[in-house]
Amino acid sequence: MEDAVSRSSVESSSTNDDYVVVNGEPKLKITGDINDLNDEVSQSSRKMTSALTPSSSTGTDPQSPISSVGNVFPSSQSTGGISDETVPGGGKGRSMSLPGNMDEGYTTFNGVTYLGCALVNAPRSEVEIYRNMSILNEQSKQAIPIELFIPRTSEGNVRLVDPGTDSDIACYRIHRILFCARGPSDSDEKMCFAFTCSHGDSPDSAIFQCHVFRCEIQEAVAKILYSFATSFRRLPKTSVRAASSISEAEVTAVFSVNLEFKEDDGKGSYSTCPKDKNIFKFRCDYDKKIVISVTQTGNKELRIERCFGLLLSPGRNVKDGDMHLIEMNSMGYSSDGRTYTISGNWDISEDCFKVLNSETPKDTRVFLTVAVDLVICGIQEPVRFGIETKAKIFPHNERFWYFTKKPHQELFHVKLKLTETDAPDVVQYEVVEVQSQTQIDRQKAGMSLQGLKHNRQMSEGVHSPQDPEEESDGDEPLLSGSGMVSKEVMDDNLLEAWHEVLVKWQQNLSQRPKQVQQLAKKGIPEALRGEVWQLLAGCHDNSELMEAYRVLITKDSPSEGVIQRDINRTFPAHTFFKQSGGLGQDSLYRICKAYSVYDEEIGYVQGLSFLSAALLLHMPEEQAFAVLVKICFDYELRDLFKQGFEVLHLKFYQLERLMQDLMSDLFEHFTEMGLEIHMFASQWFLTLFTAKFPLFLVFHILDLFLCEGKDIIFNVAIALLKMSRKDLLALDFEGILKYFRVHMPKKYRTEEAARELMAAAVNAKVTSKKLKKYEKEYITMKEQEMQQEDPIERMERENKRLLEDNMRLEQENDDLAHELVDSKLTLKSELDEVQDQNKEMKTDLAKSKKLLKDTQEEKQRLEVETQQVKEMCRKELDRLESENSRNTVIVADYKQICTQLSERLEKQQTAHREELSRIKTLVKSCETCSKMFDADGKVNLPEPKLDPEKLNPKLVDLQQQIRELELELAQTKLALVESECKTQDLTHSLNAAVSEIQASKNTWFTKTLNSIKEVANTHTGKKEPKD
Repeated sequence: MEDAVSRSSVESSSTNDDYVVVNGEPKLKITGDINDLNDEVSQSSRKMTSALTPSSSTGTDPQSPISSVGNVFPSSQSTGGISDETVPGGGKGRSMSLPGNMDEGYTTFNGVTYLGCALVNAPRSEVEIYRNMSILNEQSKQAIPIELFIPRTSEGNVRLVDPGTDSDIACYRIHRILFCARGPSDSDEKMCFAFTCSHGDSPDSAIFQCHVFRCEIQEAVAKILYSFATSFRRLPKTSVRAASSISEAEVTAVFSVNLEFKEDDGKGSYSTCPKDKNIFKFRCDYDKKIVISVTQTGNKELRIERCFGLLLSPGRNVKDGDMHLIEMNSMGYSSDGRTYTISGNWDISEDCFKVLNSETPKDTRVFLTVAVDLVICGIQEPVRFGIETKAKIFPHNERFWYFTKKPHQELFHVKLKLTETDAPDVVQYEVVEVQSQTQIDRQKAGMSLQGLKHNRQMSEGVHSPQDPEEESDGDEPLLSGSGMVSKEVMDDNLLEAWHEVLVKWQQNLSQRPKQVQQLAKKGIPEALRGEVWQLLAGCHDNSELMEAYRVLITKDSPSEGVIQRDINRTFPAHTFFKQSGGLGQDSLYRICKAYSVYDEEIGYVQGLSFLSAALLLHMPEEQAFAVLVKICFDYELRDLFKQGFEVLHLKFYQLERLMQDLMSDLFEHFTEMGLEIHMFASQWFLTLFTAKFPLFLVFHILDLFLCEGKDIIFNVAIALLKMSRKDLLALDFEGILKYFRVHMPKKYRTEEAARELMAAAVNAKVTSKKLKKYEKEYITMKEQEMQQEDPIERMERENKRLLEDNMRLEQENDDLAHELVDSKLTLKSELDEVQDQNKEMKTDLAKSKKLLKDTQEEKQRLEVETQQVKEMCRKELDRLESENSRNTVIVADYKQICTQLSERLEKQQTAHREELSRIKTLVKSCETCSKMFDADGKVNLPEPKLDPEKLNPKLVDLQQQIRELELELAQTKLALVESECKTQDLTHSLNAAVSEIQASKNTWFTKTLNSIKEVANTHTGKKEPKD
């Protein structure tokens, strides 16, 4: 949008609307026809020819558009200028601002006075230039007389020269002049002109200054503007150097160097570090990568052979010996062959980089210097490009929101000098000087002469109006969801009053207590907002909407993509919604999706997410959805989006009429600037102020909105405009829009400022009667417009609308047809896939049936075999049981026999002992025989020598009988021992039989299964050879 007002006469000229690239091709945009300036210059020259004598000309430039205008610049190439010309009125003196030329590359203007400069925000605004021109023309007491040198080509500098010492006061690149303007012819500034110039190497760091000058005669102003215009249109001549002076020739090569840092993202790759106002944002303990891209932008083409080294050091103005070498990762030209890229791995854990790996305090930053040494073909020694930048170091887990990731850019001017070589075809250079554009701008912005110090001090008071907080906060808008809202209430009486009201309200929900309105004006306590908002909206216990919400979140919405995009930028400053995919964003997504399905007529609209987020901070999802539905339907918020925003335009008209009645001066200022209500107020109505303002103010506005209704928006809007009235009156079009977007929300970050605003809103003189009156006016105005409209125009407009609708419907039809064709193709493809899958499944089914049949037959065979095995096991078990019974009987018989033998043996032993005792008694009773036994009862007789003849036959028979009895006794004992051994063997056999029987009872099924498996394996082995 053009911020300059077009005028009947050409009084200003501007370069292209975009930021001027320092080394790009210059362009000039003239608001009007340059021929008007040409005619005016010709007329003024003819008037002055009688009073001025042109100096002798040594030559003319046939390509110059100035020389073709009669006697406009008769001395455009004179060596002495026209400083010695006769001034009308007598004597010699300084020329009356006529052009001369000290050098063939410049057009010189004498008799020019430099009034000073001022900072501006809108460099192409005529209104701001005229205002600064007027101020400096009135206030400048110690203006500086200068000679103005304007270059004749597009690659020169505008020079301000001290006429006394012929030294440069200041110098401005013609590329950086954005706008030129002359003073209005009917004002005191008719003899003044001004131009705006940019300073800085990028749009983020650029500042704009307006330089104001005054001429001694009015006609010279047009000539100066004409010279500015022609300087942009003319390209420089190609300089031809003699071969004899090649050793003294110097050329300048310009390189554009881009610097960016990347951090390890923990996923095996690196992500670009964000940047805020030329300050990189780092996080602690993350490995980093440095990427430098070098592109040559000048005419002199030099090819980079390789990178000699990549260096880094904390601080600025670092000595070469203090730089630390970085391990290079890659180097080489890009695919287009123009950009040479170097990357290196930065180990942040090294001690020399400790300051760059430590968290920086708030409002501080650290400097760092990155340098790259390049070996360039044709240059004897490596060329070093050093970039100084700033950084802030944040904690390890810090997350960054909405910051640019553009690389840091710097231009380097390498001045080279040709050197003589032995080979005639080889061109070799040596480096004379390497300067960055930042260094050049600092030198130019210094304005080294002491004579300009007073003008600098004076210009500091002529700055464009800016908000006081701009100095500390910059031009970044306030993020939505900013500000902390405390739940503590210092006023105990307020809490007690709300307690009484809520108790009374809960008893009768259909009737709102009278005290609620007065209490809401003071602000609802944060701890009670969720409950009070539901009561105010009439959905405290709306189970129907809550149940509907649980169903709606399961349905699909056509706006899911838009919703997902919007929630990522909703309340990014609030911790609850900051994390992508977190609980807050998921809840917000479900609410917006549910409402888009619930309200099919309106669906999801942008801005709905901000209101939903404000509700989510005070109540669960179901209740927040119910309150949102009540606000949209009962409070008629959705009506603003219906019928082509017709109701919203009515709100704009009502607010405009309120401004006209209550703040006429501000209304006239907006009208003069061409500022319309919808340019700043649309977001107020559509989002209920939730999108830009701090949360404390947002919640208080919602308190009044839910309590008093939709008209409270006008009260808040009027209060905002009233409290910012003085600031708005001092701004131009761009400044006003920026104020509404950036500075106005920042004014109410404190609770005191927000309370002051809400007090002004409550006391604003906005009545429903007045709004009804404006509504009738709006309706009447629309009806009159319809009546006054030409029927043909109306029919044409209706026809145009119908044609647009027809085209839209045809487009929709085409889209639907394409979708139908695509759907058919997709369905056909899916059907083929399903048929193929069906065929495969049928084949699998047949195989499965055959396998099932085989399995069933095998099962039947195994069942028969199982029955047979069971029968075999049963018979075996019966056999074992009968054998066990037989063994039991045998064991019992053996036990009985053993018992009888034991009893018999005991009886015989007893009888033997008795008999032996009787014999011993008889022997002891005999004196002769008793000597035959010792004390132990053992027989102690010498071996008798018996005479067989003397032996008693009875005695011999008795001895023989005793021997037989002893032998029988020995045999009996032997038989007893054998019977005991047999008994033990039988007992062992019995125990083994019992164990075997028990084992056969417990594992017969296992043995059966094993037998079945063996049989099955045998059967399978028999079938395989057949296959």
